[in-house]
Amino acid sequence: MASERYTELKFLTVTEVADWLRVSRMTVYRMIEGGELEAYRYGRNVRVSEQAVVNLLRRSAMDGDVADGQA
Repeated sequence: MASERYTELKFLTVTEVADWLRVSRMTVYRMIEGGELEAYRYGRNVRVSEQAVVNLLRRSAMDGDVADGQA
């Protein structure tokens, strides 16, 4: 069912993404504006799906083992 798919989605704030990646909030906003990180705007709020962050990390990994969590 489609509703089951949506209940599994987790959205993060820009601050949560910045903390996870250990970068500044401005860096996260730049990644969003630059198209590196997919985000959604709800009114004045910006949210990033957890999967979008995982995808960013996989694309950015220099070594395949890091992307697989086997570092």
